Amino acid sequence: QVQLVESGGGLVQAGGSLRLSCAVSGLTFSTYFMGWFRQAPGKEREFVATINRNTGNTYYGESVKGRFTISRDNAKNTAYLQMNSLKPGDTAVYYCAASDSYYYSAISTDYNYWGQGTQVTVSA
Repeated sequence: QVQLVESGGGLVQAGGSLRLSCAVSGLTFSTYFMGWFRQAPGKEREFVATINRNTGNTYYGESVKGRFTISRDNAKNTAYLQMNSLKPGDTAVYYCAASDSYYYSAISTDYNYWGQGTQVTVSA
């Protein structure tokens, strides 16, 4: 049974930082691209970042580029999202996802498995 479990969300003031974690089990972690998406109330799910299987190469959505950093630890089967300089517009439920594709993707339907999400709220 594949499980992706996010943690690290919470309430933070604008300008602050949070680090999200995504613990993965039930699949061979190192063979999957990992991605982060977010969804704010009343809005569509938005791509945040993705990281490839083992070289550490990354790709970011325009709205978070330069502020967020995605990383992974294949020995711990865990992906991370370091979020700095947070803004109220970053408020959303953040989801991690795993993809068995062979290319970077910002499209949610390219991801096979999803976590349950963690709430991030940024106050002004």
